[in-house]
Amino acid sequence: MPEERSQTTMAVDELQAIIQRCQILEEADFKGEDFNLFLVAGQKCLEDGYAAQLLEVIQNEKNKVIIKNMGWNLISPLVRCIFMYKQEDDKREHCLRILDQLAQICNPKELFLGLLEQIEQTSGDQVCQTVMLLLQPLQTVLLKLQNKKAYSVGLSLAMIMNQLTSLPVPYTKQQIQEDKLGLCQCCNAVVDFAKPFVNEVVKNMEKSSEYNDMELKEELLKFCMKSLKYPLLAAQLEQLEGIEEHPFRHFATEIIDILWNIRELMPLVVLHHKSKSPCWENQEFADIERKNSADSLACLSYLMFVQHFGIECFPVVFSPAYLLLCNMTHIEVLLKRTEESALSKGLDLFESSLLRMEDNSLLHDYLEFRDFINVPQDLVKIMTLCPMEHLRKKSLSILQLFIDKFDTQGKYTLFRCLLKTSNHAGVEGYIIKNIKDQIHLSLTEYDNMWFTGHHLISLLDLVLSLPEGAETDLLQNSDRIMASLNLLRYLVIKDCESDNQTGVWTTLTKIEQNFLKPLRVGLNMSKAHYEAEIKNKKENRKEAHSSNTVCSVTVSGEKMPAMTTGMQLQVLHSALFTFDLIESVLARVEELIEVKIKAVMDDNS
Repeated sequence: MPEERSQTTMAVDELQAIIQRCQILEEADFKGEDFNLFLVAGQKCLEDGYAAQLLEVIQNEKNKVIIKNMGWNLISPLVRCIFMYKQEDDKREHCLRILDQLAQICNPKELFLGLLEQIEQTSGDQVCQTVMLLLQPLQTVLLKLQNKKAYSVGLSLAMIMNQLTSLPVPYTKQQIQEDKLGLCQCCNAVVDFAKPFVNEVVKNMEKSSEYNDMELKEELLKFCMKSLKYPLLAAQLEQLEGIEEHPFRHFATEIIDILWNIRELMPLVVLHHKSKSPCWENQEFADIERKNSADSLACLSYLMFVQHFGIECFPVVFSPAYLLLCNMTHIEVLLKRTEESALSKGLDLFESSLLRMEDNSLLHDYLEFRDFINVPQDLVKIMTLCPMEHLRKKSLSILQLFIDKFDTQGKYTLFRCLLKTSNHAGVEGYIIKNIKDQIHLSLTEYDNMWFTGHHLISLLDLVLSLPEGAETDLLQNSDRIMASLNLLRYLVIKDCESDNQTGVWTTLTKIEQNFLKPLRVGLNMSKAHYEAEIKNKKENRKEAHSSNTVCSVTVSGEKMPAMTTGMQLQVLHSALFTFDLIESVLARVEELIEVKIKAVMDDNS
């Protein structure tokens, strides 16, 4: 016990000694050695568990000048000790009171740098804990600053957001509820931290319509733009059952409120840019700024037009077509990303923009805008390449929705574009089915110049052809070929040669030359090749006396995973079945053409 008392006395006595030495000095006479001695003694008190005694020293009015100049040095050991003690420990409470006292007493500039340094040095699972611990003292210090206040607020927000961006954003309901790293809680704490500065900007704007001090407003705008990209772009923002107040939805509401209050919401949504953008001499920096800004603006449009945050502020004078035009840039930005969160937001924004419009109301002129050509191509990439099935399916349904909104000339132009650019037989087959539906409407409901006559013949040149003639890989192109044959069969049945509304009978010779004959040759070659392969496999299996021999096989140019001979035979038989299916439809088309031509010849005779 005496030994413990002597150690206590030593730690506190050393602190008292340096305090007494400094009390007799003028503020200007403090030396570097005094700062070092104070730091060592104060740190020892904290580490040895004498926070209560240190708190007494700090609270002593006689020591105010010393603490004002030297106290900021204690931030680092103080934070370490706070995390060391458990929540209910009295020593932790003493440390928190010391932190509060330092925020009140210390030189604001020195303490500001000390707090920022502590936030900068934190990492991993302590990022959110450290930020939330230091937000209140940091806010206190910033409110005291007179010079470079806007710069300091901006630096603080940038440092905090840069630290938070290293953390994964909770996405599932369980992850959001657990909030293991504290990110959900921390983001909303940062918004509360920024509110006094937002209020300051609002008050100044209310005082004068020509508010000239734009620096603080610009820093808050930067914070909002960063927040839109992270965490909001990566966050799941749908209302989740069982979560009364979704933390990221609350955060999104707060960010929208800040933008509205500082009068930047409408310029961002309508004009697609900040009221003031930095000029970068370095082109690389300029490109990064442009990309970050594009991501943030895309997320903002999603929040407003899909989740309806701040929609009550939006004027209702714009047509659905104009809103679609405005949003297409944002949709393209989102659909070019690969993360599920961004892709789903892009698809939702596209869908909600289209659902506001009536079918057949979108003028073909809109296809002159680059985005209206690029976005459907992005949809095709998601439909064919995205590993997430629900996004592939949604992309397909939205592509159909997009097609339905155009007038007939727009549909015609879009079909031509997608047939030329999709490079995917399944997509081409889907477009050809749409062409067939439009032809049916033209023949049965209303006359339409774009899907009859010479316009249709031009489109059929694209549809009724084989990419490499008889050498075309029929298996790989089977979806397209079947759709083309079904379309031709429909045309031959529905359009009499005497009427020839579609023009198919005029161009029949060309169709036979470019499509039907090379398809027949290709089928014969492909069937012969696959039948020979089946025969070889069966003979090899007999020789090996086993069906478990593992080999590899190439189908449609793609090397398949290692398979037994039995499995390979199944694949080869499946290919033959596809060829038989194509051949049966081809035979039916040839038969229908022959019957129709014979009937016309009989009538003429």
